[in-house]
Amino acid sequence: MPLLRPAAPVTLDAVELRVLHLPLVSPFTTSFGTETVREVIVVTAETADGRGWGEVVTQEAPLYSSEYTQGAWDVLTRYLAPALLERRTFAPEEVAGILRPFVGHRMAKAGLELAILDAALRGEGRSFGSYLGAEKSRVASGVSVGIQSDPAALVETVGGYLDEGYVRIKIKIKPGRDIDDTAAVRAAFGSIPLQVDANSAYTLQDADTLAELDRFELLLIEQPLQEDDLVDHATLAKRLTTPVCLDESIVSDKAAADALALGSAAILNIKAGRVGGYLEAVAIHDRALAAGVPVWCGGMLETGIGRAANAALAALPGFTLPGDISASARFYDRDIVTEPAVLDDGYVRVPTGPGVGVEIDTAALERFTVRRERITR
Repeated sequence: MPLLRPAAPVTLDAVELRVLHLPLVSPFTTSFGTETVREVIVVTAETADGRGWGEVVTQEAPLYSSEYTQGAWDVLTRYLAPALLERRTFAPEEVAGILRPFVGHRMAKAGLELAILDAALRGEGRSFGSYLGAEKSRVASGVSVGIQSDPAALVETVGGYLDEGYVRIKIKIKPGRDIDDTAAVRAAFGSIPLQVDANSAYTLQDADTLAELDRFELLLIEQPLQEDDLVDHATLAKRLTTPVCLDESIVSDKAAADALALGSAAILNIKAGRVGGYLEAVAIHDRALAAGVPVWCGGMLETGIGRAANAALAALPGFTLPGDISASARFYDRDIVTEPAVLDDGYVRVPTGPGVGVEIDTAALERFTVRRERITR
């Protein structure tokens, strides 16, 4: 599903980077730790025709990924932004190629690419969704629920999200907090769409435990093993009736191709930041669609910038499972956009305004900024 029409070239004058600290409405616990404040880098591309906004979805520490805020800041300021500024005039679709000599750092590259795309599309008056090929005006919203103090607390939290209208529940699991938690949610809420996310917390030696999850008729089990364990995931998939979905393992279109060829996954989670940008995410979507493999859009506790872009991505035809595109209020009392994402009857609207379709709340942006730097030629 190639892009219908490439974006117009931009002339890049400067890149501004900000580190933001956004307090979370409640602690978010996964198998690799607990966050109470979301640390994120916001990228502004200053072009001859206006500004564009992007988001680098790293975290403070390299726990989910090898990338982390300070490392992303360093590579952005020393290498990636200067490379684009040196080229100066280019089409957004060229960003990945310009940055290819610098190995890895996909989240940093994705934030830059999104800012450039946003600037170009705002200049054209074209929405991000129409640029990507979105076919839906709204997308089904699932919610990701962190590990709670005990199964009873988990049931109470899940019940609150169901009351808010979320159409799919994902619960985080780890060894010792898996079977009982899942059983409690299934017993309390019957046949709701339910999936679990292990965030690479298990090994193949835990196959018997993971097989116990089969009785709960889950939509999927997400990333049970380490990100480089494609062969072991293929082995595990044969042991389970629950579909295996890969998240951390899918770092590129090539990784997706390998996983599908090996039988490592029946479902793919696509996160634009993790794969290096929204254009690479579209390539993975297209591959999965051609193979008849369902995909869904994962979340990284994005601000309203990334949340709007994710909604546009999830409106592509291959995204047949509800994604982690929750309302902004799920994580933040105050977002940095003037119209945060809201939940309407279990769905989030795909923005239709120019670019990613949101405007920045400058007061909130300043309030949460803890570091900033403007890079010029």
